Amino acid sequence: MITTLAISTHGQGLYEFTTQVQEVVSDAQVSEGLCTVMVQHTSASLTIQENADPSAKHDLEQWLNRLVPEHDPQFTHTAEGPDDMPSHIKAALTSTSLSIPVLNGRLTLGTWQGIYLWEHRRSGHNRRCVVQIQTSG
Repeated sequence: MITTLAISTHGQGLYEFTTQVQEVVSDAQVSEGLCTVMVQHTSASLTIQENADPSAKHDLEQWLNRLVPEHDPQFTHTAEGPDDMPSHIKAALTSTSLSIPVLNGRLTLGTWQGIYLWEHRRSGHNRRCVVQIQTSG
């Protein structure tokens, strides 16, 4: 089963969509298998991260912005603005797909784990994430 989820963002940051992915798993009625999620964009990424304390998201966002700052004079890909090339680098350094086992019809995430789209652009976008559920056996 393959489904595409739409995730609206309003600028840089981590956007949790665990519930939507779990709904796809539940709709697939798969007891055991694998859930694969892929973002169809080159300036956003995916991560599994803590979903209890918002300061963890804030610290991750700030750290990545320090690691890949805007306005680097060596960037040549600048036509779409100063955040464009950094967003491509951030996506390359993180993940564009995730694989999560499914057991008893549920994602096997830990207690404080959530699935996030990581928007790297400063403006809002409508992002697409493809979710595929594979059954084992």
